[in-house]
Amino acid sequence: MSPTILLITLLGAAVGASVLLLVVAVRGSEPKPPTPSTSHRSLVEMLGRQTVFGIGAGVATLALTRWPVAAIGGGLLVAFWPALFGGAREERGSIARLEGLASWTESLRDTIAGAVGLEQAIPATVYAASPSIQPQLRMLADRLRIRMPMPEALQRFADDLDDASADLVVSALILNARLRGPGLRQVLSSLADSARAELDMRQRVMAGRASTRRSVQIVVAVSLFFMVGLSLLNRDYVEPYSTPVGQIVLGVVILIFAVGFLWMRRLAKFEMPARFLVTAADQGEVRT
Repeated sequence: MSPTILLITLLGAAVGASVLLLVVAVRGSEPKPPTPSTSHRSLVEMLGRQTVFGIGAGVATLALTRWPVAAIGGGLLVAFWPALFGGAREERGSIARLEGLASWTESLRDTIAGAVGLEQAIPATVYAASPSIQPQLRMLADRLRIRMPMPEALQRFADDLDDASADLVVSALILNARLRGPGLRQVLSSLADSARAELDMRQRVMAGRASTRRSVQIVVAVSLFFMVGLSLLNRDYVEPYSTPVGQIVLGVVILIFAVGFLWMRRLAKFEMPARFLVTAADQGEVRT
């Protein structure tokens, strides 16, 4: 390796480390309560597991290809992999929450059919609820057990779920808790049917996006495989990338890939409707 290439490699490694440290600073970490062993935390705990994986991938790419720009791109790709390709898990969680809400609405409707009030029906449906919403339902039952007013407890339940579909159900329960009027069963039946229809639509959308996500992952894997393979098996073919101009060209190619990934991530993101059941912070009233 010539001194020029070695200098470029070292400078690229320094720039890559600076970029990854900037990523850590921008992403931050969730605050944790201090413990006696805080001063003995591991590197993974301080930086985050995905960031450590990104640093390792950048170092490995630099060792295999000797291209600083490729090392930076590989490190950032691994560090931000969940943000770029992790939409499926978030969407599955949202669908599971919606399905659990629909099932709980039907269970609550059937329980109320036995001439049981909301104060008794809600705790009775907690243990049969879906695990996706059961923690929030347990909190609701606990608030009712300590004699918190029903409208306030339901409002906090809606805040815990933080879902526009849940606001429809909770707003109907709040109105019934205040007015004690008839027709709650029919309203809950309509809301459960609406939730089921939305669930079916979102499942269809998710199934259609699954093939697109898989195609993107295949393109990324094949591109990385050929880049690393050519740099190891046919070094002469990719020798132009070892020059400063080649590194600039490679950086432009990586930037184009990054823009494409971000664009596809934006297209694949499910835009949730805004919540309408919010609490006025200054007056402490529920606004619908």
